[in-house]
Amino acid sequence: MSDPLSHRPSFSAASRWKIALDVALRTALVVAVVGMLNYVGAKFSHRFYWSSQTGVHLSSRTAAVLRSLTNAVTVTLYYDRKDEFFPDIAGLLNEYRSLNRNISLRTVDYVRDAGEAEKIKQQYRQYFSALSDKNLVIFDCGGRVKMVPGDGLTQYTLEQVPNAKEREFRRKPVAFAGEKTFTSILLTLENPQPLKAYFMQGHGEPSLTGSGNFDYLKFASTLEQNYVVLSELQLLGDAGVPPDCNLLIIAAPAAPYTELELQKIAKYLQEGGRLFVLFNYASVKTVTGLEPLLQHWGVNVVTDVVQDQKNTVTGQDVVVRDFNQHPVVSSLAQLSLQLVLPRPVFKTVAANAAASMPSVDELIATSPDATLVGTPAEPPHRYALACAVEQKPVAGVVNLRGTTRLIVTGDSVFLGNYYIEGGGNRDFLSAAVNWLLDRPQLLAGIEARPVTEFRMYLTRQQQRELRWLLIGALPGAILALGGLIWFIRRK
Repeated sequence: MSDPLSHRPSFSAASRWKIALDVALRTALVVAVVGMLNYVGAKFSHRFYWSSQTGVHLSSRTAAVLRSLTNAVTVTLYYDRKDEFFPDIAGLLNEYRSLNRNISLRTVDYVRDAGEAEKIKQQYRQYFSALSDKNLVIFDCGGRVKMVPGDGLTQYTLEQVPNAKEREFRRKPVAFAGEKTFTSILLTLENPQPLKAYFMQGHGEPSLTGSGNFDYLKFASTLEQNYVVLSELQLLGDAGVPPDCNLLIIAAPAAPYTELELQKIAKYLQEGGRLFVLFNYASVKTVTGLEPLLQHWGVNVVTDVVQDQKNTVTGQDVVVRDFNQHPVVSSLAQLSLQLVLPRPVFKTVAANAAASMPSVDELIATSPDATLVGTPAEPPHRYALACAVEQKPVAGVVNLRGTTRLIVTGDSVFLGNYYIEGGGNRDFLSAAVNWLLDRPQLLAGIEARPVTEFRMYLTRQQQRELRWLLIGALPGAILALGGLIWFIRRK
C-alpha cells in the first residue's frame, strides 16, 4: 500500500510565493546598498590606504591645480608594464584622474602590444626620437603635447656596491618626482605661449640634435619638458640678442668670442637678461673672453680642473654631494651630481662691495680632499664648481628684460647625452632653468617622494655559496629525508 504523503508537493503555492518574495526583497536590498555605496563613493572621493608604501597622497598645491584645470587633457602611458616604477606612475596618474575628470588616461604596453604602440608613434611621430622611444608619459591638451621620459621621473644617487675585487657603483633610486613633474606640466599647458631660450653656436658648442655622448639632444629635450622652446643663435653682423630671448645659453665654448659678441652679451645682461654658461676641461687653455665678463658679475672661472679621488667612479669624474641652500640645489640634498673634470668656479670677494653689487652664491662644491690636476703641489682643498648670480634691485632703475640672473658651471659634459642620466644631473638642469626664468612655482611646493628599497647585497663568493645551497644542499636534504622515511617504513 502506497504512502499518501509521497504524492504531496514539496512546497505549497504559498511557500513558493513566500520564497520568491524573500529573494526579491534580498535582491532589492543588495542593489540599494550597492547604489548607496556608489553614491557615497562619488560624493566623497576620499581614499584610504592600508600601507604607507602604496598610498599616493597628492599635495594641496597639486589639488588646487587640478581643481582649476578646465581643459581636457589626454595622458598616454606608453610604458613597459613590468618596469619597476610603472605601478607608481600609473597609481599617481589615477589619483590625478580621480580629482579631475577632464583628465583621461590610457596605457599602451609597447613591449606586448606592438600594434597600439605603432599607432601612438604615428600620432606623435614628431615628438619621438631615437633617444626617447621607451617608457614615456605623453600629455596632450588640445594639440599641445608634452612628452616625459620615465627615466627623468626618478632621482638617483651613486652607491658603491660591495665587491671584493674592484670598486663597483650602481644608480640607486632615492626619490620619485612624478607629482612635481606632472603638476608642472599641467601648469605650463595652461599657458599657450612657452618661454624662449637661445643656444649660442659658432664657437665649437655641442649639437642640439646629435646623439653623441657629448651632444645636447637630451638637454634640449629637458628644456622642452619645462615648456621652453630652444633655438640656435649666432651673434653675426649688427644683430644683438633677440628681444624675445628669455634665456641665453652658452655651453662648452672652444673658441674665443669676438669683442663685438662680448659687447652684445654684456648689453643683454645690463638690460636684465638671463644667462647660463657652462665651461669644461677642453677650454682650460683657451681664453674665450667670457672670463673677464663674468668677473664683472662676481664670478671667477679657474684655468685648471679638479679631481677628487675619494669621490669618483671612473677616476675622471667628480661625484658632488655638497649643496648650498640656494633654490637651484636645495631640492637635491638627497642626490649627487656627476661632473667630469670640472673647472673651479667661485665668487670673488670685493674689499668694499657697493650695495648695488649683484648677489653671488656658490651652489655646489667638492669634498675637502679635492686637488687641482694642473697644480699638484697645491694642498687638498674644497673647490666650488658652480655659482648663481642675481642683480639686486636698484632704486629708480627698470631693466627692459627684468632682473639679471646668471648661473655659471665649471663643466658642460655632465649635461650631455651620456652623463645627464647620472645622479641628479637632469634635475639640476631643470632647477637651474626654472630659477633663471624666475618660475618659483616649478621649483618649490611639491617634494619628491622618497623611494624605499629592500635589497640584499651578496659578494660573488656568497652568491656562489647560496647557489650551491639552493641547487644542491636543499634538494639533497629533501631526498635524504625521503629516503630515510622510506627505509623506516620498510622495516
